[in-house]
Amino acid sequence: METKKKLKVSAINNGTVIDRIPAGQLFHVIEILGLAKGDFQMTFGTNLESKVLGLKSIIKISDKFFEEDDVNRIALVAPDAILNIIKNYQVVEKRPVVIPSEIFGLVRCLNPRCITNHEPVKTRFTTRMTPGGLVLKCHYCEKETGQKNLQIISNN
Repeated sequence: METKKKLKVSAINNGTVIDRIPAGQLFHVIEILGLAKGDFQMTFGTNLESKVLGLKSIIKISDKFFEEDDVNRIALVAPDAILNIIKNYQVVEKRPVVIPSEIFGLVRCLNPRCITNHEPVKTRFTTRMTPGGLVLKCHYCEKETGQKNLQIISNN
């Protein structure tokens, strides 16, 4: 018996598909990328079957290509995500997101006494993976923050 693969979300001509977003993180990704405020066409699906994640979400954005800071924002929330760059309905690049070793200006420090919360200083963190997940360490006050508590600065 032959099974046909059917697209659950329609194809786009040019743009970016963010695949392998954990199902519960879909709206967080939309928020941190400022996608709800854009004037581009966007389609998303959630709770889709995934061999890697079990259940996943996907976002397709027409005529939108992401800068490095936005890719890093995605990596913080969905470290297994893959960006598919689409041109003329064809995937021209599959790019896994990578958590950088240092992050600048993308996350707030949770230490209320940190200089970044009182002065116009861009935040700076080093990253490391632990058995419990991603941990960020503030360059200025050395406060460590786990992935579940990150306060990502949205792209508005």
